[in-house]
Amino acid sequence: MVRAALLVGLLFLCAFAQPSSPEELVFKKIQTILGAQKYAQNSAFIKIVFSPAEKFMRNDRVDAVKVVETLKENGLLDLFFNKPTDIVLEFRTNGAPLFFVKIVSDTLRDIGYYRFVTDASKYNNSEFRWSVGITSEYAADPMILQKELQKRGCSIIDIQRETPTKWSYTIDMHDARLPVEKLQSGYVTKLRRSLFPYWLGVSKIRRLRIVSRLQNHWYPDISFYDAQLHLIKVIERDKRSYDITLAVPKNARYIKIADLYTMKNIKSSLELHPVGSR
Repeated sequence: MVRAALLVGLLFLCAFAQPSSPEELVFKKIQTILGAQKYAQNSAFIKIVFSPAEKFMRNDRVDAVKVVETLKENGLLDLFFNKPTDIVLEFRTNGAPLFFVKIVSDTLRDIGYYRFVTDASKYNNSEFRWSVGITSEYAADPMILQKELQKRGCSIIDIQRETPTKWSYTIDMHDARLPVEKLQSGYVTKLRRSLFPYWLGVSKIRRLRIVSRLQNHWYPDISFYDAQLHLIKVIERDKRSYDITLAVPKNARYIKIADLYTMKNIKSSLELHPVGSR
């Protein structure tokens, strides 16, 4: 009888419980980003800047990017440390893990983080989490991060500042893509010397001829990937090569061109001659 009464009471409370108001949701998000102390020190100003709170909502959830942008514009968000500090950036998504790691890695390099190490990775209930450790005098600027991710068809849908040195980002990968040059039949592309593998789009061609300059000592290491960056085919040749032609797999979207040993072997350039349109 007591259990039944408790159950009825619980159902009654749930039925009449009110969802959090926009003000509560927005100010709670601000507090997690700034920290309790800084939020309390600036609460009066924050209430003025973030009024009405509805402007900072999108589809019944807080527009975290807009909140961070507004905090930054009003001098409330400090991203700098007094000295080089170990920070952790965690990224979450429901997309393909390998594709996600590639996109985030490229994004971090494009905003100036060339040296980072994997701190942890976890795949659970279709959510993939990948965190990296970085030593820097400043935390990643969420607005710059958002801008670079948008170049890759991705967007930030939530931001959490768990500690002063740990930020967490939830990323939407629904329209994710690599911002690479798409090869087209009849147009020659020249790849200049690089320390990193070359990535290009091959969805519009049937074959690809690669010509290496005589100055190179190129040992081909070539991989084809589908739209989600699943590996389709690998071609490796432990022999110095100057001129090779490859058939592009039907479902290939991207190609990665590298050297089997070191990119330093490509001292000059590679010329790509796409053949046959799809």
